[in-house]
Amino acid sequence: MSQALGVSRPDLAVTDLPQPEEVFGVRHIGVKELFMYAVGPSLIALGISIGSGEWLLGPQAVGQYGFVGVGWVITVSAVLQTFYNVECARYVMATGEAPVVGWGRVPPGYRLWVPLSVFVVIFAFIAGGWAASAGQGVYALVHGTVPPAGAEEPRLWAIALLVLVFLITAAARRISRALELANWGMVGAILVALLLIDLFVVPFAQWWEAIRGFVTPAAPPSGITATQLGALAGFTALASGLNWYVMGHYRDKGYGMGFRTGFIAGLRGGRNELLDSGVTFPDNVENAATWKRWYRLLMVDMWGVFFIGAMLGMLLPTILMARAVQLSGQRPTTANVPTFVASVLYEDYGRPMFVIVLIIGVLILFSTQLGIFEAMVRVTTDAAHATSPRLRGLIEGDPRRFYYPFMGALLVVIAIVLHLAVPVELVQWSANMSNLGALIYPFMLMYLNSRLPRPARLHWWHYVVLVLNFLFFGFFFVNFVADFLGEPLVTF
Repeated sequence: MSQALGVSRPDLAVTDLPQPEEVFGVRHIGVKELFMYAVGPSLIALGISIGSGEWLLGPQAVGQYGFVGVGWVITVSAVLQTFYNVECARYVMATGEAPVVGWGRVPPGYRLWVPLSVFVVIFAFIAGGWAASAGQGVYALVHGTVPPAGAEEPRLWAIALLVLVFLITAAARRISRALELANWGMVGAILVALLLIDLFVVPFAQWWEAIRGFVTPAAPPSGITATQLGALAGFTALASGLNWYVMGHYRDKGYGMGFRTGFIAGLRGGRNELLDSGVTFPDNVENAATWKRWYRLLMVDMWGVFFIGAMLGMLLPTILMARAVQLSGQRPTTANVPTFVASVLYEDYGRPMFVIVLIIGVLILFSTQLGIFEAMVRVTTDAAHATSPRLRGLIEGDPRRFYYPFMGALLVVIAIVLHLAVPVELVQWSANMSNLGALIYPFMLMYLNSRLPRPARLHWWHYVVLVLNFLFFGFFFVNFVADFLGEPLVTF
């Protein structure tokens, strides 16, 4: 039994949805089991999120222009992106296909959309600003001072961290699970440490100013550029229109039909079958009830963990930056923002605070580095494995034989690109390229998700939210392009 979906790709096999207890190997999904087994993909996304946007672009914007006119952009972006993530994950749960594979079902077919989508992701993130910024933090941690302009050592540290990502994935039994556990540790430590430092350092008045700025619509502050504001919008919460590049982890976690299609194993995990096409479920009462259970788990993972974590991840670093600006009387620049807060707090609170903040910064930026680097490899592997029978023959159906060589090659390319620009400038470029995705993928999701089995289909307001993603992030991309060419559509 099979079911057609879209064009140019094989029909989906049809079988019943698995129960969550079957997938996670437990008798009952209670609170303990929820956090031990079911929550996970949101942490990988959150590890990426609390990085380039929350540690670099948000604090830089707030440090230069304050909260009013900036904070509400952060809130709107986080809300829209969380809704968008849910729609990406909806497709994965209903078909067991990673989004990059699903795009191949949208007319005119996979020959256009799959390679184009891989190109857009790699083009957006290969600049390596996330890696270069982490390297700056390690340099400062080792030497006790910020790196001089143009220093080579921070780049070498960035490359060393890329090698560490390779080793983490190679040592894993199941790569997604290794990333989840790494981010449980890093994200938890980051948020707890930032909260404690902010409670110690930041006066209540600045807490209130930040919270008010996050919920008060206001015109962007004078002097902020379209590129800066678009980058802030794009990398708040994750990567706006390109968020789908992380949502394939719901397949590897076993959410819904992802349990039927397999996952990418690590080198220690042994060979695992990964289907080259998806599986969906019949439209009946039993599957409709099971779908509601999976959807509730998705809501907890996305709104209870990702959204709250993303908002805290933006609030806590930005108020710390605002305090650093107040203490120093200076404002961060694109060159020194990765280490600005640590340097200022060193003057007022001594070396222990300097070291602690640098460690937090390195963890934040490394969690981003871990997620982005692995995701570029994952998206390319999923796309190649699903669409190329010849490749599947060459690798004998084992995606690891493509995954790890490609990761090594990509590491070399990024190591070269790291030498080409200032880290935060690279991040701003990547963030605005992420907004390009908002012009394309919301409409592709409408096409795909409207053709899912009836219990999984969208309601009318889901279409509205996807259109809002298109309008909000698409505007910033168009303005970015106009600004890049010399005359932005809107100036502030």
